[in-house]
Amino acid sequence: MTAMKKILVAAVVAAVAVYIGYRFMKIKEMSLASRELPVKHLNCHYIKNIEFGAEDITVLRDGLAFLSTGLHFPRMPWFSDEPGKMYVMDMLHPRPTAVQLQIKGDLDLSSFNPHGISAYVDEADDSVYLFVVNHPQQKSQVEIFHFVQENTLVHLKTITHPLLHRYIYVSDIMGHSINVYERKERERLLYLKAVAVGSLCDNIEVDHRTGDLWLGCHPNGMKMAMFDPKDPPGSEVIRIKNIHSDQPVVSQEYVDNGRVLMASTVAAPYEGKLLIGTVFHKALCCNLK
Repeated sequence: MTAMKKILVAAVVAAVAVYIGYRFMKIKEMSLASRELPVKHLNCHYIKNIEFGAEDITVLRDGLAFLSTGLHFPRMPWFSDEPGKMYVMDMLHPRPTAVQLQIKGDLDLSSFNPHGISAYVDEADDSVYLFVVNHPQQKSQVEIFHFVQENTLVHLKTITHPLLHRYIYVSDIMGHSINVYERKERERLLYLKAVAVGSLCDNIEVDHRTGDLWLGCHPNGMKMAMFDPKDPPGSEVIRIKNIHSDQPVVSQEYVDNGRVLMASTVAAPYEGKLLIGTVFHKALCCNLK
């Protein structure tokens, strides 16, 4: 009986070891924990005034770029205890400079924690509205702003809902792919395909002129989660051409090991320039030509 118990214990220990090893390899695979990339830089410069990340960036057809900065996210590093801020840049300027947007209206700015940005332009009068995901006290809500004058956002409304913390993501971070859906009648989405990108990609921006997708990605997710300034997380920008064709073209447009730019989240192109934002670091303005 004793021998049998020893055999059973050994079998259980072996099974647990195999399971732990398997789970470790799956986590390693999903997080790209050991992925190292060669550096591939562009002609870039840091964007002045952006010191604490630019988690999302969106660029309008007229060249106005909006940036969210200062995101505080659970279990992620941040370098400022100040509330988040919104910035605007004119991409038609020879050397664009980020200008802080003044926010007016009924919004608690002391807990403002901006995340993703969507923009809507009313074609009737060219009015610009921003929809900004906000996480005050780790909650999730959407703030609606009207962009007026040159540097002012007027807060119009806060949208809250129990399901707001679960969006439908086109970027499958853990699957290292971009999922493509077709919008159908009655607000239904039809899944078409997935395009493999080989990285943990965050936000997606579409080039208004070409339709290309630009992705801000994390080449090494474990380094971002286990932040060590001596071995910082890198940055990667991926571009997808002809995503609706049978053979989309996926290319690396920028890669850094974290010495220049840490933890990229978004890449927004406009007229030969590229803005690259991050979770908690700086932001770059690069020349593509």
